[in-house]
Amino acid sequence: MNKSWWKSAVVYQVYPKSFCDSDEDGVGDIPGIISKLDYIKSIGVDVIWLSPFFKSPGFDNGYDVSDYFSVDPVFGTMNDFKVLLNEAHQRGLKIIIDLVVNHSSHQHLWFQESSKSKNNPYRNYYFWRDGLTEDEAIQRWGQDNLPSYDLSKDKRMRFPPNNWQNLFGGGSCWEYDKETDQYYLHLFSKEQPDLNWDSPKLRQDVYDMMHQWLELGVDGFRMDVISLISKPEGLPDVTDGQSLIDIVANGSKVHIYLREMREVALAGFDVMTVGETAGVTVDEAKHYAGLENTELNMVFHFEINDLDGGESHKWNRSKIKLTDLKNIHKKWQQGLAGIAWNSLYLSNHDQPRSIGRYVRPDEVYRERAQKMLATVTYLMAGTPFIYQGEELAMTNCFIKDFADLRDIESINAFHKMLQTGLDAEEAMEIVGIWGRDSCRTPMQWNGEVGAGFTKAKPWLKINENYVAINAKEQAARKDSVFHYYRALFALRKGMDVFVMGDYVPVLEEDERVFAYNRVLDGESVFVLGNYTGYEVQLFLDMGIDANVLMGNIVDSDFLTTKVLQPYEGVVISGVPSMTPCKPL
Repeated sequence: MNKSWWKSAVVYQVYPKSFCDSDEDGVGDIPGIISKLDYIKSIGVDVIWLSPFFKSPGFDNGYDVSDYFSVDPVFGTMNDFKVLLNEAHQRGLKIIIDLVVNHSSHQHLWFQESSKSKNNPYRNYYFWRDGLTEDEAIQRWGQDNLPSYDLSKDKRMRFPPNNWQNLFGGGSCWEYDKETDQYYLHLFSKEQPDLNWDSPKLRQDVYDMMHQWLELGVDGFRMDVISLISKPEGLPDVTDGQSLIDIVANGSKVHIYLREMREVALAGFDVMTVGETAGVTVDEAKHYAGLENTELNMVFHFEINDLDGGESHKWNRSKIKLTDLKNIHKKWQQGLAGIAWNSLYLSNHDQPRSIGRYVRPDEVYRERAQKMLATVTYLMAGTPFIYQGEELAMTNCFIKDFADLRDIESINAFHKMLQTGLDAEEAMEIVGIWGRDSCRTPMQWNGEVGAGFTKAKPWLKINENYVAINAKEQAARKDSVFHYYRALFALRKGMDVFVMGDYVPVLEEDERVFAYNRVLDGESVFVLGNYTGYEVQLFLDMGIDANVLMGNIVDSDFLTTKVLQPYEGVVISGVPSMTPCKPL
């Protein structure tokens, strides 16, 4: 297998708004990121993924872009970004940026023009459709299944073109426009109209924009909801048993468009591309992320996120079952082996932080549990992506006051839960678990007021545990999560078996221990993690050459006792690749 640079790289996601505030306005910015480059480099990462910093009205915290080749003034200037690129490159760090081209902002010039008239040259950059009369709607859906509608809108066309409900829980995917007497499509908020990739002119404008960023020096793109860009012919209704993602993901032309993107926009550049691909299957991923590199280098899939409802039925109190987690990892690890490339992650700006999601340890075990999760996850086959603060075992904030919410999805969900009969306290408890604000709270740099993030009022509440959990304290303590991550990534980069080796699962039916071998050219490394808060005794035949390469418990006696301590993670070399391993 070709060992491209992005296969052995480690990526660190920066959410600019919450990373570091240099001008004391309560919002993180690009100069703040520049000031922390040495810190990022010290973790042992190779690539920084920057969430959107482009000009935006901010209805979805930057994922509603009004000017793609720009820097929003709240984050700084284009010159600031050029300095960031230069300073990062001098340190051997690469920069990839978000590409948000399933939709734009409703304030983008393209949409402003598109909405002027049906004959505007930009009209087909978006999806515009006639609405349905009442008779048409009744004929289509039946009197008892009519979608709700706003009578204040034009009564001649008061029903939307189909029954799609937007992915942010805010009602229909269609917004009526009086000026042209039609609806426009938005899979997310009404401020995020979907771009029509069937338009060759639209695609060329996107490729030209990408080329501008590449010429400037960026090293690749993380492509937001890229699996949704090819909409189904005729935009059919969602039927019983289907979700909207079932309808709109992995459309018939998505691979055509991505191959065209590779040929037109990316040709000649040695870059990293990763697609956020809702609804992707292993078979689809072989096309998206095939090793022949005709489309993307890798994808983010969401099957693991859906184990506790994180994608399809998010607002709940479910818990992930370990055997289900292992089965999905096995499917993707072995399903893509030698064919396509995996990404590895525990959390990001859209997902709850891993402590409290995958495991729920007492505070005394919080750091040990984070180390274990990282050990098991980031030594699998694929490129690791870590989210800012993960290297400190930062936790969800669990925002309790509705007034502190900033995320449109969370706000919509809160109101929807009230309509189902939950009281405000119950609704906020669930929003605290799943809401995106809880994982987007400002980075915790030190124990001073403002957590070292800002001296002003922060745009989003700072987690109250910043006094105990912060980068300054962890950098000074050698047994911290921060230093463990450094050692883990050094181990991963120092052994080809972790990048190129096969994945061989062990203990597949055990609900307590995640275990697997990585095997390459006769070399085998055994990785184990105890996902419980109690000891687990194992029967192991590891042979006489077994040696602990790394573990999250100093002076662990695991090789002698075969007992995994609560949340213990251990990496062992010299073990036969098919270790017979049974739980007591």
